[in-house]
Amino acid sequence: MAIDFEAIKRKLERLSGNNKSQNVMWKPQPDEEYNVRLLSFPNNDGQPFKELMFYYNIPGQRGLLAPSQFGERDPVQELINKLRDEGTKESYEMAKKLYPKMRVYAAVVVRGEEDKGVQLWGFGKLVYQKLLGIMLDEDYGDITDPKSGRDIKVICSKPPGQQWAKTEILPRGRSTKLADDTKKAKEWMTNIPDIKGIFKTKSYDELSKIVNDWLNGDNEDDEGTEKFGSTSNSDDTPKSGGGGGKSYNDLDDAFADLMS
Repeated sequence: MAIDFEAIKRKLERLSGNNKSQNVMWKPQPDEEYNVRLLSFPNNDGQPFKELMFYYNIPGQRGLLAPSQFGERDPVQELINKLRDEGTKESYEMAKKLYPKMRVYAAVVVRGEEDKGVQLWGFGKLVYQKLLGIMLDEDYGDITDPKSGRDIKVICSKPPGQQWAKTEILPRGRSTKLADDTKKAKEWMTNIPDIKGIFKTKSYDELSKIVNDWLNGDNEDDEGTEKFGSTSNSDDTPKSGGGGGKSYNDLDDAFADLMS
């Protein structure tokens, strides 16, 4: 078997702390307050934020990009469709757990951390709704504009007894430039991290193997085990099952682990 040098490189980067995704990801910490400037992603159909769909409820996996969102064949989506077609309560519940969940990303400059350049902030539906609401408010408008936009205050808190932290978003009272130094502002705007280079889409065969390993308890090589998804377009219907691995109760928890 040929050695996967790319996999070895990724492992070395994780061990040495040079993982690119770790270096550009930003996450507000509980009981902290931040001043943050949002930047619009270039070539994003006029949308300031990036929406990505992930499968995160497959045991042993920390988050998998859904190929179906890019118009590509997706064995997990095929599994979901088959489970729905079975029509049983058990299969429906399993399909429901597998549905991809949306994660939204913003390009940000964190005040006080400008030396880190542009970072990526990932958040869920509630924060996304707050940010869109601010941008649709005529008193604020396009807060990502490098000349007439404004910073936002991000307050992260975790009340006693609560499992998950709460993020509050408040727009600053006045418009400000992205940076007083025009050269620095241009540098930030032309060096927004490529999110597609951070989150890689697995191939159809790679995802099929992950699904098979899970459904068959990591015994896919055993004689008689069922296979789901292959380049030969197998019509086998999967059985409910599952191997070991870590699962999550909340999307933010899953992605915190993904970035750790």
